[in-house]
Amino acid sequence: MNTITMRPPVAAPKGDRSFWLQSIAADAVTPPLKGSADCDVAIVGGGYAGLWTALRIKEQAPETRVSVLEADFCGSGASGRNGGQVHSWFAEIDMLRALVGEDDALMLCRATADAIEELNGLQASGAIDMDLRLDGWLWTASSTAQEGAWAAARDLSRTLAEDRLHPLQRADILRRTGSDVSYVGIIEERAGTVQPAKLALGLRRLALERGIIIHEQSPVLEIVPGSTPQLRTACGVLSAGKVVLAANAWLSAIAELHAYLYVVSSQVIATAPARDVLEQIGWTDGASICDAQQHVLYYQRTPEGTVVFGRGTGGIAYADRIDARFNRSGDGGADNIREMHRVYPELKHVPVLYDWSGPIDCTAQHLPVFGHLKDHANIFYAMGFNGTGIAQTPVAGRIMASLVLGRDDAWSRCGLVGIEKRTRLPPEPLRYLGARVVRHAIRRKNDLEIINRKPGPVTRFLAGLAP
Repeated sequence: MNTITMRPPVAAPKGDRSFWLQSIAADAVTPPLKGSADCDVAIVGGGYAGLWTALRIKEQAPETRVSVLEADFCGSGASGRNGGQVHSWFAEIDMLRALVGEDDALMLCRATADAIEELNGLQASGAIDMDLRLDGWLWTASSTAQEGAWAAARDLSRTLAEDRLHPLQRADILRRTGSDVSYVGIIEERAGTVQPAKLALGLRRLALERGIIIHEQSPVLEIVPGSTPQLRTACGVLSAGKVVLAANAWLSAIAELHAYLYVVSSQVIATAPARDVLEQIGWTDGASICDAQQHVLYYQRTPEGTVVFGRGTGGIAYADRIDARFNRSGDGGADNIREMHRVYPELKHVPVLYDWSGPIDCTAQHLPVFGHLKDHANIFYAMGFNGTGIAQTPVAGRIMASLVLGRDDAWSRCGLVGIEKRTRLPPEPLRYLGARVVRHAIRRKNDLEIINRKPGPVTRFLAGLAP
């Protein structure tokens, strides 16, 4: 019975928190764990995955005593730092089919579309004010190398009678985004944007209202497995019948999961409100927008006219040891500012007021995985959301609830359950050194392709080694 040692968290100082979190003064509202307590299910992580799992368990088995232990405060991690983009899994249906088969891929894609409607219902009922705007999600190309990146997903969706991804031309994109840099793409109409921190705190409030115990500022230092695992924090011990690990990139501390998980950073900036400029160029709605670079750009405008502009930078750390550099890059968001000014030259005189980053947990297949630890059938995990989670974590909650409650159903049997079918990643130091070489190649490839120049064969080969 080996103790599982968790990696100490690196909470972001208030000034390094995301625009989303700072704009609503998000912080902890529940007390840390002190002394001894017990529950039926303990969840490590108070982000989307952990909170949705808690809520789904309560929906299906209201008598279950559920406690959540969050290292900082709910939503302080990836759930409150992302780009606020809401879209279904239909954009990844080809990747899903390759991993889980056609039937499960279609079930999971439809479930994420249903999750978007669930979010819409939560907002319409007044349960969560999340600034949800279903004005569409655009996947676009701004260079010849990016053209058709969506073709496999679009064609498979049509084949399966799910015609959700519709073509866009330059005039459509200009009308919807106010930029003519991207000139072809697709749109998922029933998609859009949220204020992700508002969603996270709204889920926290729902959980508390439904009798779920939440202890913030309670990082789990170690877990002692057994028939009744014990989770130890600095000031307390929580005993539970079952444990759910939903701690994003921090799960890389567990050797069994680290073999399949790698951690990268994503950087985001936010401007001062620029409503007049945006209205002048015709960017007025709440659509979310991505391009098809390998280190993808993703952006939106808020109702107040702030532009939020993100990029998957691929920053890495040796042995996935996450430090303060993952909270803020130190370069003021220079990469993102350069790309934002390429896409929106009209914003060159609008100040950037916020820049932040954060670790993202990825698997080689770029899809999440669920299951239990090999030697501990009562310790479950949910990981690998790869930066796409707002419509996906409500589905993850269903999968996790079925696993935790021992249900034999479509969720517990779906192809995302079980790590054995996933690709094992190289050990250190090969993983770190190889990732640095590949990251450099991807950046060079992106920079050349964006000006319609073709990278050399060595650059293309090395960039192609990315998971």
